[in-house]
Amino acid sequence: MGNTVAEKALEDEVAHLEAQLTVARDKLKLSKNLRPPASSAVSHTPDSTVTSPSSHALLLLSDSALPLGSFAFSSGLESYLAHHPAPTPAPVQPFLSLALQTLATTALPYLLAAYRKPSQLQDLDDTLDACMLCHVAKRASAAQGRALLTVWDRAFRGTVDPGSVAARALADISVASKKMSLGASQGTDAASMPTIGHFAPIWAVVTEILGIPIRDSTYVFLLNHAKAVLSAAVRASVVGPYQAQAILGSGWLKGEIEKLLQENWLVKIEDAGQGVPAMDLWEVSSGTGLERSNSFQPPPDPFEEFIFFRWKSSPQRNPDSRFNKNGLR
Repeated sequence: MGNTVAEKALEDEVAHLEAQLTVARDKLKLSKNLRPPASSAVSHTPDSTVTSPSSHALLLLSDSALPLGSFAFSSGLESYLAHHPAPTPAPVQPFLSLALQTLATTALPYLLAAYRKPSQLQDLDDTLDACMLCHVAKRASAAQGRALLTVWDRAFRGTVDPGSVAARALADISVASKKMSLGASQGTDAASMPTIGHFAPIWAVVTEILGIPIRDSTYVFLLNHAKAVLSAAVRASVVGPYQAQAILGSGWLKGEIEKLLQENWLVKIEDAGQGVPAMDLWEVSSGTGLERSNSFQPPPDPFEEFIFFRWKSSPQRNPDSRFNKNGLR
């Protein structure tokens, strides 16, 4: 009888201690849940591993203040607007989609090839120059490429190994570009000289040597072009600055860029070509600079100009034709 009472007392004590242990565990769990994680704690010392060198370089190259002159090239927006009357405000997304498609089908294959094989930079640059038929787009590409070469020489070259394949390729094409500029300044016919230093292959090799992943390199390349087109739209009063930023931050633009990257990721330079033929006509028409004058009149339709040129050059042309010197009647 006495043993039974003693065992009962011990069991009650064990149960009481277990209940206290359960309460203590609950308190400890609650304390851990309320404590902020170590990663979110305020630190007064910078962590050098937060931002990698490649991320720092990518942020610099994506900056709108980078002196490349990209915003001086509107991709033919003025001519497109003149020949596509639209209600006010005019939708800029259709033209932006065409401009991105043009860049992706013509320049992106050369960017990918130069990134993967920097040693072929000069050959790829020469091939791209020979394949670009629109002289306005060719001048813009070469101007931006040479500007990026200047940025490379003055800002980034000292941060990488000068003996790498990519660094030597950039040095060689930089020397060739300077020789071409020197020849032009000495009176050499510019039309007889090849254009050296196109933007897409130069961008590829610069981003490769800076350690920027190829996916980020191509994405920012297309995104920067979208910024340039929207900047031209703001200057033309087609959209406002806040609307332009809304387009840049939209899921629509992200989806467009991702789709173009997926469609053109495996395209070889032999298969590269103008995906929007009318874009060349709009760029040539806008390249005259007439649209930027205060007394701007919409230029003649490029298709009518082409038809009139064919008629004018024909030896069998009829003086009584429905065409006159101003184009179609």
